[in-house]
Amino acid sequence: MEDLVHGLINVALGRDGGRRDGDRAQDSPAIDQASRSTWAEVVSSGQDENEESFSGYSRKEGGEGTTDGGWETVGHKKERHPSRRSEEEEVGGGWQTAGREKHHQKKIPVDNWHKYKQPPVEQEYIHEADHGLNIEPSREELAELSAACSKLWDLDSNRLIPGKDYEIDCGEGKKVYQKEDVASESLFRWLNDDIFRRPTYGRFCSLLDNYNPNEGYKEVVTPQEKHEQDAFIEEISRTAPIRYLHKYLVSNGIAPEDYKEFKRMMINLWFGLHGRGGGSSCSSAFEHVFVGEIKGRGKNEVSGFHNWIQFYMEEAKGNVDYQGYVFPRRRGQCPDSETQLLTLQFEWNGILKSVSSSFIGVSPEFEIALYTLCFFMGGEDNHILLGPYAVNIKCYRLGNDRIGSVFPIAES
Repeated sequence: MEDLVHGLINVALGRDGGRRDGDRAQDSPAIDQASRSTWAEVVSSGQDENEESFSGYSRKEGGEGTTDGGWETVGHKKERHPSRRSEEEEVGGGWQTAGREKHHQKKIPVDNWHKYKQPPVEQEYIHEADHGLNIEPSREELAELSAACSKLWDLDSNRLIPGKDYEIDCGEGKKVYQKEDVASESLFRWLNDDIFRRPTYGRFCSLLDNYNPNEGYKEVVTPQEKHEQDAFIEEISRTAPIRYLHKYLVSNGIAPEDYKEFKRMMINLWFGLHGRGGGSSCSSAFEHVFVGEIKGRGKNEVSGFHNWIQFYMEEAKGNVDYQGYVFPRRRGQCPDSETQLLTLQFEWNGILKSVSSSFIGVSPEFEIALYTLCFFMGGEDNHILLGPYAVNIKCYRLGNDRIGSVFPIAES
């Protein structure tokens, strides 16, 4: 009994049998605490398809709810309805804490992209630099869409490296029609927190809280949100993939030679509002493809949502429950932690998307360039090669000048 009492006292005082935090960290050598993040942030300033047939590190160790100079933590336990938050939430000192545990918690600095929400006169952009990359389309690339898309893959110097910048846990596989959750863990195990300090990633994240996910609700774009859209296009337009895209479209008589006019064209293409789900001015290509929408009126379906960054952020907040990957058509090609094109199943806000697909670790500028190129130069099906992946970029149009949906499908 005396031993038991001493044990309870030690627990209450935070003692661990003489074992220190550093000792516990040594039990997991696979994760380098100095350069990898095992946490994720929810932006303190905002709350927030079925494959469309179309209609780094914690600065100090601590438990859940710990606050530490400009960081924000969110923890939750993987469950069938992850959108249900704990009744106990506390906000303070620039932090937001959710009171649920999670197998793999994630964290990034709160202020990573707050600077991107500042007035235009206070903005700073990356310098235009090709890093020695050839952004002139070759004759072969101009003649063949697949070659041009492959060139974009090669130009994506901002793409993340599996095992160095992040790690995923694909878990178990399943058939599309299977509804049970076969993934015991989150998809993302960790992500280097420095990733969100990269300008194009940070500006992409600044856009994610600008949308109402319910399809059919009119979007009201504030001057601040309009600036964030313009700033995102300005930032990615300084990268090699977008500069290559411009040269390619100019060579085909599609884009204006004037780069300012081209950027305005890109803003309208991706952020111009259109009707969807019976509402007017309620959706945009960016919202549908990258953020995702929820079809209402009895359908309760997730539509769009084909971006890994949005998936990571929503998973960190507890809004997404990864439920396993969908078996590839050919045996022996099951995904692993190195996979950068994944077919998966998940719930978003408690609503199942039985099959979806997404690139993993690619940069925002690469996806924008790839999908824009396929929209203007391709058809509904665009069979291409991207590095080691055979992909069909599925592209649906709204009329002749708007993107309805676009997403990758892994091919055998």
